[in-house]
Amino acid sequence: MTRPDTTRLVMKFGGTSMGDLERIRRAARIVAAEAATGKKVAVVVSAMAGKTNELVAWTDGAGPAGANLPLSDDEYDVVVASGEQVTSGLLAMTLRNMGLNARSWMGWQVPIVTDDAHARARIVDIPGDKLGAAVDGGQIAVVPGFQGVTPDGKITTLGRGGSDTSAVAVAAALGCPCDIYTDVDGVYTTDPRIESRARRLNKVSYEEMLEMASLGAKVLQTRSVELAMAKQVPVRVLSSFIEPDADGVMPDKGGTLICDEEEIVEKRIVSGVTMSRDEARITLLGLSDRVDAPADVFTRLAEASVNVDMIVQSQSRTPGAVNLTFTTGRRDAVRAAELMTAAKAQLGFEEIRVDEDVAKVSVVGVGMRSHAGVAQTMFKALADKGVKFQAISTSEIKISVLIDAAYAELAVRALHSAYGLETV
Repeated sequence: MTRPDTTRLVMKFGGTSMGDLERIRRAARIVAAEAATGKKVAVVVSAMAGKTNELVAWTDGAGPAGANLPLSDDEYDVVVASGEQVTSGLLAMTLRNMGLNARSWMGWQVPIVTDDAHARARIVDIPGDKLGAAVDGGQIAVVPGFQGVTPDGKITTLGRGGSDTSAVAVAAALGCPCDIYTDVDGVYTTDPRIESRARRLNKVSYEEMLEMASLGAKVLQTRSVELAMAKQVPVRVLSSFIEPDADGVMPDKGGTLICDEEEIVEKRIVSGVTMSRDEARITLLGLSDRVDAPADVFTRLAEASVNVDMIVQSQSRTPGAVNLTFTTGRRDAVRAAELMTAAKAQLGFEEIRVDEDVAKVSVVGVGMRSHAGVAQTMFKALADKGVKFQAISTSEIKISVLIDAAYAELAVRALHSAYGLETV
């Protein structure tokens, strides 16, 4: 494995950190403090908090496409990508006004090459030679996150949370670590707003972070963690509200390092407890007990790009039938229900039920691979609090249960205590 070039550094500032001119000035002071240590710096920025929503609303206000006309997804990207262009220019100007050599680099100038799936593009390549030469020459390169360019020169955007992915991709192109500054000072054992005894983790493996991100932890976007793991980019999550001192020196930044499992000496059995309320449970009652019936159900959902998580099949009271339950995100629930209802005759079920008053609570930890009793601890802790679960899903390093939403926070606190995470 190639070791990262620690003389280079990519820094990323999210929408909260770019929220107004004062916060941009604070970000500039943090960047200046890193540059003063001799680091060769590139910075990736998000749009100001709320700006992307405003831009999207403007595109909605332009009205729908006329009859028999294609959607203007390419022009949508031109509009919504402008938020990051503004903040990259403002940060570069602020750095220059502090006497630093800085320049903004638009996605097409780097270039950040993507496919042509407008509004949800994926990065294909970032040639790092021009950007690398610039930062090695002492320039602070400020790059707008969230945006890229197709091979034929059209602006694209990467979808929600795309700036995290942009930052990791730029770090991979430069072969260096990536520091992500946000409104929290790291990754915690659970949400501190739910459990006041939650502790900040010094290190988390890529796999753990990927599970946490997909299970409801909002610190990092899932695609960015996938990319960091694939390209072995060390990522540190830091607070953007830590100021350099009067001499421009940063205090101990703390934070959480997202890294390879091999770099974590003491592997915890469980590293964190997560909760997601963005869940819906869909049950097909009296589904025909044909051997191909589940395949028919999930093929239809997959073709409509509806992601399914937990799946439970049980016997129905109707002879020759089963009840099939699955979960999906709330935003997909209506579409999934409509698909199932439209195909009711072909699928052969009696009734469909949709319940959005549910939550998914999960425990995550690489230590699960080598320790028995993790599930027993989880289910006993829930039983002791009277919490019933409706479905279960597992992987090598996680166990998730679906429960009534009313019990979600109680379950999180019970599990955090059961695994002793307040002493991490």
